[in-house]
Amino acid sequence: MKLCIVGSSGHYHYVLDPVRCHRDLDLEIAGIAPGSEGENIEGLRQEVIKLGYKPLIYEDYRSMFDEINPDIAVINCYFGDLAKVSEEALTRSINVFTEKPVATTLEDLEKLKKAYERSKKTFVAMLGIRYKPWFLAAHRYVEDGSIGEIRLLNTQKSYKLGRRGENYKSREVYGGTIPWVGSHGVDWIRWFSREEFVSVYASHSSKHNRGHGDLEMTALCHFVLTNEIFASLTIDYFRPDNAPTHDDDRLRVVGTKGIVEVIKNKVLLIDGKTPGIREIPLESEGSIFLDFLKEVEGKGKCLVTAEDSFRVTEVCLKARQSADEAKVVYL
Repeated sequence: MKLCIVGSSGHYHYVLDPVRCHRDLDLEIAGIAPGSEGENIEGLRQEVIKLGYKPLIYEDYRSMFDEINPDIAVINCYFGDLAKVSEEALTRSINVFTEKPVATTLEDLEKLKKAYERSKKTFVAMLGIRYKPWFLAAHRYVEDGSIGEIRLLNTQKSYKLGRRGENYKSREVYGGTIPWVGSHGVDWIRWFSREEFVSVYASHSSKHNRGHGDLEMTALCHFVLTNEIFASLTIDYFRPDNAPTHDDDRLRVVGTKGIVEVIKNKVLLIDGKTPGIREIPLESEGSIFLDFLKEVEGKGKCLVTAEDSFRVTEVCLKARQSADEAKVVYL
């Protein structure tokens, strides 16, 4: 299968890491191109060449699609351009593996959904944290009924800020911290609860963002789900530079029979059957891109679906609207 990569501003290592480890994949990285004005793809080019590929380099991704006619487009340009590039690929009947949020406006999201429906191709957003051993283990225990019926979920995304590029400083280009960082938390809430979002009330602030323009440094979302389940999402870029990891992802799922927590890459369970809190054995780490390939090849279904990708994006954009307008938004 021929693959093209558009842009280098997202998590393209979801693709390169499994390709590096599985050299027997029937996959050719045939071309790369920027997806946004001013985007530098030199680092990506060097990494692809180190893997032994000789991709053609294009200035225009449309020309690349037309000339190479790839089976797969990996799209990770500036976030404000993701929907436009994905739509171009789907219109050409190309399977799409894209950075999230898959769109940064509700209008672009609707156009993208229609392009997907017409294309009948595979479309998956890079919600790859689902495949971490601790999230897979926690999800298995919840699905097994170990904590009973879910009543409450708390999620956390905390990142180091570092020094971000110019594309993070403009709302139009960046899309906002709730859609970019918060999409993972929204995905966990949906994945674990299997409920629908009813409403959201959110707040965000760009104070103390160290000269990063519009970039919001903190955000807090309160969601009401069906069956009177409540969920929260906190987001911040204040993780200290000397912290041992770039991110601090946390999840707490409260059920009628117990509580499961993901914290510091561990899974803790308290269920009333065994005294105290016990640590759950982790699952093996998965790969969202290898899962995506199986679906493209007709050999299985990806854990993250097109429906997941679109709905998570919609909820994030409605949460951003709530924060902008300081009001409850219904979904």
